[in-house]
Amino acid sequence: MADHQRQQVLEKEKSGQNQEGSQREPTGNGGAPEHRPANQDQEQDSEARKRADPRRKRTIRFVLLAFLVVAVIVAIPIYAYYSVRESTDDAQVDGHVIPISPRINGTIQVVLVNDNQEVKAGQELVGLDPADYQVALNQAEAQLASSHATTSESQENVPITTVNTTSSVSTAVTQVQEAQAAVAAAQQAINVARAKLSSSNADVAQRKANLVKAQHDLKRYSELVQKDEISKQDYDAAVAAADANAAEVQSAEDSVVQAQHSLDQANAQYDQSKARLATAQVQRRQYEQTRAGQQAVSVARYKQAQASVQQRQADLEQARLNLSYTTIRAPVDGIVSKKSAEPGMQVSAGQQIMAVIPLDDVWVTANFKETQLKKMTVGQKVEIEVDTYGSSRKYRAHIDSIAAASGAKFSLLPPENATGNYVKVVQRVPVKIVLEPGENRDHRLLPGMSVVPTVLLNSGTNNAY
Repeated sequence: MADHQRQQVLEKEKSGQNQEGSQREPTGNGGAPEHRPANQDQEQDSEARKRADPRRKRTIRFVLLAFLVVAVIVAIPIYAYYSVRESTDDAQVDGHVIPISPRINGTIQVVLVNDNQEVKAGQELVGLDPADYQVALNQAEAQLASSHATTSESQENVPITTVNTTSSVSTAVTQVQEAQAAVAAAQQAINVARAKLSSSNADVAQRKANLVKAQHDLKRYSELVQKDEISKQDYDAAVAAADANAAEVQSAEDSVVQAQHSLDQANAQYDQSKARLATAQVQRRQYEQTRAGQQAVSVARYKQAQASVQQRQADLEQARLNLSYTTIRAPVDGIVSKKSAEPGMQVSAGQQIMAVIPLDDVWVTANFKETQLKKMTVGQKVEIEVDTYGSSRKYRAHIDSIAAASGAKFSLLPPENATGNYVKVVQRVPVKIVLEPGENRDHRLLPGMSVVPTVLLNSGTNNAY
């Protein structure tokens, strides 16, 4: 623009000089103009340019000043706009990738979904062959019934054992008491036999004394009879008395023998009674000692049976769970991806056969430079532009969290700045950005998409966009 104005000024000056020269130049013969020297014209042009320089400089200064004012006016809103915004193209959409795998070993019987099919939470995806697990369930039910029967039997045995042991102890106590009475009776019989023996011995002594007296009397009577000093009748009476006393002595001696025999029997009975008493006392102590043990064993068997019932119940529940695991269902709403399941395929527990991606829960991971985090805080508003859709649609979001370390720290081979030649590299820190509610209602944001998030540094948790 300055060159154009300068050219116009020069043309105007030249045209003015030409007009003045034509007025001042004398004419010769025939009216022809008088020719001047070339150096005179050059001097005139130099003087004209000198007169035009101040005007040209003023014009240039005015143009430069106007350009500077316009540049400042344009730069102020541009600076105001970009000074409160930070953006990066090192960002992508992230989301959960939920692996679907069986919890038991089995054979796939049916596959009910395809790749990229939308599924709802609880929808059946794959069915395994349930035959083996149905048999295991039936076995568990039978074992549980058997355990219940054993428990009932053990429960009935507890009071029976208590009654039996108590009865055994009572019987032993009774036997001890009877043995003690028998011992006492035998002791009494011994005492009676001893008294009878003593009485019989005394009677024998008395009878022998009477016999001696009768024999002495008989001897005197025999001498007197021979002298006819007594009658034959008195002599016969003395003979009869002597014979009677001899018989009484024999009878008394027989009584002594019988009394001694009775004493021996009483002693033998006493010994037997004492032996039975000792046996009864031992049995009573054994019954008393074993009663608690037998009752404890009976109670322990009942508790063991109860524990067996609980174990069988747990086995039954596990069998039911295993049978239910033959139906594999979707854990969340989402889209099926990476399906590898096919009918007839043998699978093991934990083997991934497909994945479900819930598109209702996606977020953006933006790797900002560390120099961009100076004014960045949690809760600030974010505008997200997706490469797929361009600037035609922007998503509203906010910063959810900032990583505790740079991405390089989590890499397989983190940098070792203390070794080798150090080259400073600007680090990037992952920032998690969460969409506002309802922004991805149409599920057009897919994990892995490239995005460009712009953080509004002057926004807060409650500021509008």
